[in-house]
Amino acid sequence: MTDPTATTPKPKPENLLVNLICNVALPTAILAWFSGEKWLGPRWGLGVALAFPVAYGLHDFARRRRTNFVSVIGFASVLISGGFGLMKMDGFWFAVKDAALPGIIGVAVFASIRSKNPLVRELLYNPQVIDVERVDRRLEERGTRGEFDRLLREASYLLTVSFLISAVLNYFLARYLLRSPPATEAFNGELARMHWLSWPVIILPSMAMMMFALWRLLGGLRGATGLTLDEILKAPPEKKAAPPADARGTGS
Repeated sequence: MTDPTATTPKPKPENLLVNLICNVALPTAILAWFSGEKWLGPRWGLGVALAFPVAYGLHDFARRRRTNFVSVIGFASVLISGGFGLMKMDGFWFAVKDAALPGIIGVAVFASIRSKNPLVRELLYNPQVIDVERVDRRLEERGTRGEFDRLLREASYLLTVSFLISAVLNYFLARYLLRSPPATEAFNGELARMHWLSWPVIILPSMAMMMFALWRLLGGLRGATGLTLDEILKAPPEKKAAPPADARGTGS
């Protein structure tokens, strides 16, 4: 007999360390040190470097069976970079691509604010982080759904600004660094340097702003629901499985 309380297994959380190694560390190392003529050469170096994030994206999707809008954009970015490199397009088009992708996400977040499923739900208010069922139930009980909608709109505006700032920084960083002819060892070295600098110059500030948006959202949810932060956040499976203290009675 099927257990009525059984639920569909949730996708495993992504391994951040493996993500960083495959998407940043290995491609950057190959572009910087192994794309010279005595190793892989500029074209093969670029191709092998881009193969790692592509392979990681496909493997992660096959393993977890879960993707999202931002993941698709990132995957497209890698493929476009490879195509630009093989077609020997100059640094201007890399700059346009690097600016366009976060810009598209920012515009999509803004455009989805009034929709039934705004993208902020995927990026911040999602069941991987927040106990959505409990929060929604409490919002209905307290009649604070309108306040919740206002919180989502505010978070969407903050995310939009974050992505648009990232787009501008991406463009100017690429224009500043990518100066050599494409499909050369020097160009691949500049591309590697851009990968490294994108973390302190672009990604960390963008993540800080996203964390600020999440902090504002969580603070508003506490007021709208009356729940504590621990009650709002998704409890880990091992914590949920632990029986309450009064259920662990002693044997007679």
